[in-house]
Amino acid sequence: MFFVFPVLSLLPTAIYLAAALLPAIFLLRYVYRHDTLEREPVSLLLSLLVMGCLSALSSMVLEGIGERVLGIFIAQNSRIYVIAFAFLVVAAVEEGTKLFFLKLRSWNHPAFNYRFDGVVYAVFVSLGFAALENVQYVSAYGLSVALPRALLAIPGHMSFAVFMGVYYGRAKHLENHGDSVGAQRSLRAGYLIAVFLHGFYDSCAMIGSELASIVFLIFVILMFTRAFRTIKRESAADRPITPTLFDL
Repeated sequence: MFFVFPVLSLLPTAIYLAAALLPAIFLLRYVYRHDTLEREPVSLLLSLLVMGCLSALSSMVLEGIGERVLGIFIAQNSRIYVIAFAFLVVAAVEEGTKLFFLKLRSWNHPAFNYRFDGVVYAVFVSLGFAALENVQYVSAYGLSVALPRALLAIPGHMSFAVFMGVYYGRAKHLENHGDSVGAQRSLRAGYLIAVFLHGFYDSCAMIGSELASIVFLIFVILMFTRAFRTIKRESAADRPITPTLFDL
């Protein structure tokens, strides 16, 4: 009997953690299974999840600073503030920290030798971010937020990462072939696309009007559809990013 009470007390915590983490785990497994040519080291993937958690913690601090700075220039009760906050603070900071920790951990790793690796790495960082964020939301607001976040927020973070990851893999390919300028352009393009998608997603969600909700629903359906198609397309077209004898 003495061992029953600790187990019962842990049960609600386990349910909350499962509700928060299972959507991210499902999508991580989905992307991992599409990396068919050469699977990535488990140790690297786990470290990228940790990088995602670090990016989430860093974003909390930076977004707090950005919110205060933005409030100096724009009235916080205006719709312009909501849009500016979504794009210039939330999206720019969160996608920026993800890219920073993604590049810090994976750019020079010897396993980064196929273009689809960029998608895998970006998704693992982004879903590490989303998983920690989801644990916080579910802990704070209960299981009522678990389902909408599983259907919207978690796939949203994955989708932002898919498009960033495509350009991340291209950037590595370009650098390995001596085009450092093209590599930087590709990195910037991936970041800006992720910021735009993330900012548009958050703007519609935070405005909350009937029109914004309709636009949000259409946008989410289109983005998710495109993201999953991109995963399949990039997986099927995957190829090495290291120079070959033919290139030389």
